[in-house]
Amino acid sequence: MTRTYDVSVPVVHGGLVYPGNPEIRIELQQSIALGAGANVSALQFGSHTGTHVDAPKHFFDDGATVDALPLELLMGDARLVVMDDAVMSVGKAELEPLGLAGVERLLIRTRNSGFIHEKEFHRDYTYLAPDGAEYLAELGVRLVGVDYLSIEQFHSGHHRTHRTLLERGIVIVEGLALREPPAGEYELRCLPILLAGCDGAPARAVLISR
Repeated sequence: MTRTYDVSVPVVHGGLVYPGNPEIRIELQQSIALGAGANVSALQFGSHTGTHVDAPKHFFDDGATVDALPLELLMGDARLVVMDDAVMSVGKAELEPLGLAGVERLLIRTRNSGFIHEKEFHRDYTYLAPDGAEYLAELGVRLVGVDYLSIEQFHSGHHRTHRTLLERGIVIVEGLALREPPAGEYELRCLPILLAGCDGAPARAVLISR
């Protein structure tokens, strides 16, 4: 029997954002309680808010924008792997034993899943190391998803993980809520908002068990 897991982080007024990114503001612009005919909210947040998709445009001016990403990259077979809480950096050494040959979409659950819903930003979050990104690219992985707001080490200064993946057209999904689903094979459906010409967009992502 199949089961569907919502692996999206809610976008909440005042919620968690990567330091330096726009704050999340959701406020009633029209209110029935104040005499309006309907409730209408005004939204303000960045393109990399909550569960979101990074497009190549995020790090390359001539890169593909989020509305140009092929839908087949964002939907299809995916494997969820789980790292031990002691793992602070996911590199080739951590990935190689997992037998990832043939995997097109890889989701990585780490200790981050314990605090992705917290309002406080954890600067020591677990990240995908550049050599891990290179290894996945060599394997032919087409999408990589992680359970915090960035796949890169905090303030890495080089952005090699992002650039290694995005320059090859590998989609990055950040901010996934992966605590509930067990490791295994799934169908992923992750659809970002169709923001024309944008470097990324918030998305709703679900996993359907096999």
